[in-house]
Amino acid sequence: MKLSPRQEEIISIVKNHEPITGDEIASKLGLTKSTLRSDFAVLTMTGILDARQKVGYIYSGLTEKSLLYEAFSEYLVKDIMVQAITVTPDTTVQNAITHLFMYDAGSIYVIDEADHKLAGIVSRKDLLRSAIGQLMDTPLAIIMTRMPNIIVAQPDQTALDAARLISEHQIDSLPIVTADYEILGKVSKTHIVNLLVELSQSEE
Repeated sequence: MKLSPRQEEIISIVKNHEPITGDEIASKLGLTKSTLRSDFAVLTMTGILDARQKVGYIYSGLTEKSLLYEAFSEYLVKDIMVQAITVTPDTTVQNAITHLFMYDAGSIYVIDEADHKLAGIVSRKDLLRSAIGQLMDTPLAIIMTRMPNIIVAQPDQTALDAARLISEHQIDSLPIVTADYEILGKVSKTHIVNLLVELSQSEE
């Protein structure tokens, strides 16, 4: 995967003005820092930029052709995804909470009983709010976030694509689906971090 024009511009700004803060970079681009969050995440995770607390961003000396960047870009979502925890829309909040802790999951995916396609997602926060509101017998169909308001990825996208989506939308995990939205698995922040650690250690 190649860097976007905006990411290349960020690298150029950092090279010429390092150390430079995220706010200063955003100002030079005429954008807000929050708009650039996913770009910063990609550039630091791939080792192109280094973020130092109370100092700002510096150019690490690596190019986008660095071994880490190349290796990370070559991994596909299907290489790192794991099994997703799925339930049906009539599953109660109480049963969903049991599933959540039994499998130590951050989210539960709701699938249509007829075609097994992704219908919704329920997070720990959703279940906590429902439990506090004494809605333990409520079916997930009532509280779930529904399609098309769910960020998804497909198995042939790169791990870098998944990292960008997770960072940009500030979510904990991505459901991995077919073109017809049949769920195949999931990728979480933890899987992305574990892959980066594994790749960085292999470079040492």
